[in-house]
Amino acid sequence: MFGDPLLIDGVGWAEVWRVLIKVFITFGFLLIATMFMVWFERKVISDMQNRIGPNVAGPWGLLQTLADGMKAFFKEDLLPTKAERFLFRLAPVIAATTAFVTFAVVPIGGVFNDGGSGTMSLFGRETYVQLADPQVGILLVLAMSSIAVYGVMLAGWASGSKYPLLGSVRATAQMVSYEAALGLAVAAVVLMASSLSTHDIVASQNESGFLGLASWNLWATGFVPFVVFVIAATAELNRPPFDLVEAEQELVGGFHTEYSSIRFALFFLAEFMNTVTMSAIIVTLFLGGPGGPLLFGPDWIWPILWFFLKLFFFLFMFVWFRATLPRLRYDQLMDLGWKILIPIALGWFLLLGAIRVGQQQDWNPAVVIIVSLGVMSLGALLLRSAIRKAEPEPEEVTV
Repeated sequence: MFGDPLLIDGVGWAEVWRVLIKVFITFGFLLIATMFMVWFERKVISDMQNRIGPNVAGPWGLLQTLADGMKAFFKEDLLPTKAERFLFRLAPVIAATTAFVTFAVVPIGGVFNDGGSGTMSLFGRETYVQLADPQVGILLVLAMSSIAVYGVMLAGWASGSKYPLLGSVRATAQMVSYEAALGLAVAAVVLMASSLSTHDIVASQNESGFLGLASWNLWATGFVPFVVFVIAATAELNRPPFDLVEAEQELVGGFHTEYSSIRFALFFLAEFMNTVTMSAIIVTLFLGGPGGPLLFGPDWIWPILWFFLKLFFFLFMFVWFRATLPRLRYDQLMDLGWKILIPIALGWFLLLGAIRVGQQQDWNPAVVIIVSLGVMSLGALLLRSAIRKAEPEPEEVTV
């Protein structure tokens, strides 16, 4: 929050209640978006599978999620006999809290075009259209992603049951494995923006270009970090085809098998809230955040509209993944993370770093790219050779 002009002149009661208003708006928007995401996913998948989907509670079934939440409140809250009571109750709170804190640093509006500051007026004071803008905002995103692992791990361990424990161990290994690729993709964006602030990252993508599109990190980073980030984020969210954490045929229900009532609802809420949050992070890092052309009417409306349209695209993408892609085997999941995504993300980050250094030192860009690609190809061959040597040879079967 150090960069927000609302707090430049100090913090008094006027600033406190304005920040509280931003907290309520942010939290309310995220809850409504999560409710919409649950309904949207069920409705889209039902259309893809030639079913009707929710259509009773409210118009077009829009209130179905609210009805399910109210039902969860009145269900019996079960506590296993061998459970660690405090940690058992704490785990779903951690899962939901990390998703909300992550969304707090996402700019959802503000005019960034032509050097705009990305602010809007809130009761006579200029402020960023995001809850907070810490100077290390993107590190906060990675930190919350790591802390979310504790919610899953504690849920399985504190349940006092073997199946939730197996599910939580599997979830922890999966999330840690894809955290490295996720971080390397983020590092590529930070390298191009020269800042860890999410507000500055959005501002750097709206400096020039046709309709504000030419400066997007989607193109500036060479598209590869975007693909790596989307795949790694899908695995971090435990979304299909990486939903082995909740593989019913193997683990009953995964790490939350022993949960019921509102605590189970919190895990359910956190899963869909994380989907909305991660989609917003993708928009912020690679698609210019709320940046876009200002057409007619008040300028402050269009950035919010462009942000929602971009967000909707990625929400639909995650639903499409769920409806079409089959679940991977666990060995395929690990191979994709460690043997493919991490080497690609690391090699591409080094390539971008070499190009940036070449620009600063006035080197020939063609030579820099050719040499870098040659080194990357050599590294890929060495890695492939090492993997083949490490793989056990298939045993001969005699009949």
